[in-house]
Amino acid sequence: MTQHVQRMHGEGHQYKCDVCNKSFTILSDLKRHKLLHSEDRRYYCETCNMSFVRLRNLREHVLKHTNEYPYSCDLCGKGFSYQSALEKHNRVHTGERPYVCKVCDKSFTQKSALNYHQRVHTGEHPYICYMCNQSFRLKSTLTVHQVIHTEERPFVCDACKKSFGCRKHLNRHISLYCVKLL
Repeated sequence: MTQHVQRMHGEGHQYKCDVCNKSFTILSDLKRHKLLHSEDRRYYCETCNMSFVRLRNLREHVLKHTNEYPYSCDLCGKGFSYQSALEKHNRVHTGERPYVCKVCDKSFTQKSALNYHQRVHTGEHPYICYMCNQSFRLKSTLTVHQVIHTEERPFVCDACKKSFGCRKHLNRHISLYCVKLL
């Protein structure tokens, strides 16, 4: 079996990250991924001191400060680091949705969105909270969930000073209880 076939169509993801439980079919992919959890962020932005594990990520970041992107949209002027990113962006203007779910025919502008969507049909929940083992379909949902395991409540209602772990809960609180007080 070729490496591509193993990576993209392999049976199992046998290499698992011990920090976030994300799994990989190839060991080198796991090693590259684990750098994201590393404290060893040796590349620093001179403008804002943000740090990066990879030089490539720093170079992309610096473009945000200089606004000197090599590719830009002819219609709205937004800049991009890569030609492929510009091509994906152009779908915003054309309305093209080339990725179609074979189960329900819903279409998407990006393949990653289709992949997330297909979890609705498969029931897959690949993101697992290391604190309570609850599983989630989306990484963003896991991130929001993990706040419940901390004391952090950075979102504060201006009207009553009650605090919340995520913005969504603050917004719901405001719309239900404090909209008249503001």
